[in-house]
Amino acid sequence: MLKKLSISNYALIDNLEISFDSGLNILTGETGAGKSIILGALSLILGQRAESRYFFNQQKKCVIEGLFKIGQFHLKAFFEENDLDYEAETVLRREISADGKSRAFINDTPVNLTALKLLGERLIDIHSQHATLEINDPEFQLLVVDSVAKHDDLLNDYRAKFRSYKKSTARLTQLIEESDKAKADLDYYQFQFDELEKASLDVDEQEKLEHELYTLNNAEEIKRNLLGACFLMQEGETSALIQLHEAAHHLSSLERFNPAIEALHERLKSTIIELKDVADEIENLEQRTHTDEAKAIEINDRLSLIYNLQKKHRVNTNAELLQLQSDLSDKIQQAIFGDEAIEKLQQQIAADKKELEQLAGQLSANRAKIIPTIETQVLQSLAEMGMSSAGLKIEQEVRKSGSLEVGKQDHLTDLRTYGLPDSFLTKNGIDQVTFLFSANKGHALAEMSKVASGGELSRLMLSIKSLVAKNTALPTIIFDEIDTGVSGEVANKVGQIMEQLAGNLQVITITHLPQIASKGQSHYFVYKDDEGATTYTRIKQLNPQERVLEIAKMLSGDKPGESALQNAKDLLG
Repeated sequence: MLKKLSISNYALIDNLEISFDSGLNILTGETGAGKSIILGALSLILGQRAESRYFFNQQKKCVIEGLFKIGQFHLKAFFEENDLDYEAETVLRREISADGKSRAFINDTPVNLTALKLLGERLIDIHSQHATLEINDPEFQLLVVDSVAKHDDLLNDYRAKFRSYKKSTARLTQLIEESDKAKADLDYYQFQFDELEKASLDVDEQEKLEHELYTLNNAEEIKRNLLGACFLMQEGETSALIQLHEAAHHLSSLERFNPAIEALHERLKSTIIELKDVADEIENLEQRTHTDEAKAIEINDRLSLIYNLQKKHRVNTNAELLQLQSDLSDKIQQAIFGDEAIEKLQQQIAADKKELEQLAGQLSANRAKIIPTIETQVLQSLAEMGMSSAGLKIEQEVRKSGSLEVGKQDHLTDLRTYGLPDSFLTKNGIDQVTFLFSANKGHALAEMSKVASGGELSRLMLSIKSLVAKNTALPTIIFDEIDTGVSGEVANKVGQIMEQLAGNLQVITITHLPQIASKGQSHYFVYKDDEGATTYTRIKQLNPQERVLEIAKMLSGDKPGESALQNAKDLLG
């Protein structure tokens, strides 16, 4: 249940804090006072999108925080799945900066909006006067049946297997398309593969060949310069090594005069040894360097082959050619052995489909069994709210195998005889339910929006929502002026239904009707407060005397007389 709601810097709200009780909580106030603003703020911590233009002060961030008591609602698994700290009293917080950037938190752990929304859906159901439009939505109608049937585990198991089944059928279609294309292009792929395989490419081959060819093409210049270097270092009469030997001889004769000269002499001898080694390597390199026209032609031919293959396949390296060769090999294998993978996957799909049909059959049987109960209980609730002549029929259409959807080359020729997945299986099973309604005797049952007035739709939706709430572990339900279009004794009956509903869960109701307001365990008054040039939305919990006065005003206006005050006391019991 929602224990406390704090709102900062939202619409007409500067700072506001509300503590709610566990039963029926009533919110009243003049039109435009800000009751729906409070719901708008609450929706932000339930994962709805936000806009900074609704800020009270555009220079500050908006912060909405809700404290929820969740200890008895079996939500530990959700927290574990989302790697969140579980607390019996959990805090949902939303912070929105002036530039529109949003941050969400669950127990001070940052989360994305999806996680916030998923948890919010398990904590609160907000029903506004406009939500009666969803009553004709087939998804909502099936949700009602499933909620009362109480087969969540079975339905979740079916949906998980159905998602896997759909992925498998999509993969089967992909495999068949790839196999057909591979077979059609097999000769072309084989030719390209053979050409690359025959080339016997190596990843680093091109760079090595280019370097070797460059050396061969410049062999004469290389040899000439190496000979010149060798002559200067050790062969000429004035070569470097001869002159260094003479210098070493001079230093040797001076060693006895100065220890430093001895050290220099040793260093020079080491240099002579190093230079002699360099000269020998230059000489060896020169002797190994020679022109080889035949080798150059061979390398040119090899490089021409590599360049032509790269140009043909629009790549720049041997690595890319080798990757292409590997890809071609995969396509050839797909063409030759692809049917084996298709057959294996089709066998899996057939087994999955059989299991899905069994689960869908169980779901369908559960729904068929509970539908009469739903019809009876909704009609009983409507009778309590002054609609004893109403009629309700829930039709269950069970889709049959064989209603196949064909297309895309006859869906690849019925998945090439490997089995076309039947379209009668949906994410919810094999059923489609339709709620047919009549508000009066003697009138044909039809879609609810076509045969019911606004007030009748409100009562019908309240009956359905009450039934769903009783059969689910939803902690809180909020009604935003769902009583539109009702009055008098009917309004009193609607209030009684809400009061009964509040025995099982927390109910928060925004209303303009005194009959409903009087049923509340706690009563909150929303009002505008003008301070200087600024208007604020405020809220306060009414004490018993204030409740009498507020309900009396709802009965007769701003200045209630003794009669209205007495009527208010009577309503409050």
